[in-house]
Amino acid sequence: MDELSTAVVSGASPEELERIPVPTRYTAAHVRAKDVEMFSEVTDKDVRKSIHVGPVDMPELAPDEVLIAVMAAAMNYNTVWSAIFEPLPTFNFLRHYGKQGGWAARHDQPFHVLGSDASGVVVRVGSGVRKWKVGDHVVVATAHVDDQEPLTHHDGMMGDEQRAWGFETNFGGLAHYAVARASQLLPKADHLSWEEAACNPLCAGTAYRMLVGEHGARMRQGDVVLIWGAAGGLGGYAVQFVRNGGGIPIGVVSSPEKAAIARRLGCETVIDRREIGEISADPDATVRAGRKLGKLIRQEIGEDPRIVFEHVGRDTFGISVFVAARGGTIVTCGSSTGYAHNFDNRYLWMRMKKIIGSHGANLYEQSQVNRLIQQGRISPMLSEVYPLAEVGEAARGIQENTHIGKVGVLCLAPSEGLGVTDADLRARIGEDHLAPIRTM
Repeated sequence: MDELSTAVVSGASPEELERIPVPTRYTAAHVRAKDVEMFSEVTDKDVRKSIHVGPVDMPELAPDEVLIAVMAAAMNYNTVWSAIFEPLPTFNFLRHYGKQGGWAARHDQPFHVLGSDASGVVVRVGSGVRKWKVGDHVVVATAHVDDQEPLTHHDGMMGDEQRAWGFETNFGGLAHYAVARASQLLPKADHLSWEEAACNPLCAGTAYRMLVGEHGARMRQGDVVLIWGAAGGLGGYAVQFVRNGGGIPIGVVSSPEKAAIARRLGCETVIDRREIGEISADPDATVRAGRKLGKLIRQEIGEDPRIVFEHVGRDTFGISVFVAARGGTIVTCGSSTGYAHNFDNRYLWMRMKKIIGSHGANLYEQSQVNRLIQQGRISPMLSEVYPLAEVGEAARGIQENTHIGKVGVLCLAPSEGLGVTDADLRARIGEDHLAPIRTM
């Protein structure tokens, strides 16, 4: 480690951190522009071959930005997309952003530092930053927005210049340092470790916007909510928001192990995907699976789901449209099995259902989620932790869907469990509640 990161890890004071120079290069997990075609004729696009961990150049800090010494980060599926260069190479995003000139030009590099979740210590602030100072413990929200766009002040996710940090921008969180706008920062929960805090922002914020926020499904007390992948990162947070808000969470999972996790998180009913039969985009299979799923839900709960929490995509979307209640809502944020969705429109239009597209979360929504996390009302979905040097292995697990919940990455933190500054609150909340997956 360099002198500044060593000082951060040793707990140096803000005054000491300000005196130590910022290194000109730093260690980061990144992909390279010269590798974009490496999987063009390959069936198994193994992300371990495209993700590199090594030195990259340190960027200059813009006036509205902070430099964070990253203690821990977390994996998301967008890192897999970056590493297989699909559906588009993310260098296309960086090039397009860089054409704006000015500070944006820094992002157009022959490398792309990945990672859309991070927790760490602020070590430098730009000249225009007011709220944050060197030494602050923070987490990074994913939405990278332009505060000079009018739409940003209505909803940060609606501006044309809104980008996913570490995916559509450079200098992300899977590194020893990260650059983020001050408008992305939130205070780290004092009772959480670095890795527990890092795993929350992207998935918890996304699930909150989909279900609770005014731009999503607006879940009400008593609403039956069907959640695909209820033991995963997104799904696990969704279960918690539904349970806390007085809804009735129903989970769909793919194994008995994941079923046990979904029940522990609060699902009233858990359905193994194998009980539904064939799950695919085929129209006939979709109707058969939808009928089976609907029957199972009605047997257990007595009514159809008013909300379907959808992120799987092509394989499940038609089932989601079919199974939602008359007048119900399908809210979707992604398509991990494919983007070309097929569904029978009769079940949408004749039964007056709604489809809502949702993406990330604005800073207000993220702050509401962070408040719940600080109160101990939402538990981190952390399942396992890798060192930064093994981030390729971590990404491979995400790629092959062998993981459960959220996968953490230690960046500068030398071991797990560090960063807790309120041990009394942690004890009151309890380890079982804070680690619902890891303490099973």
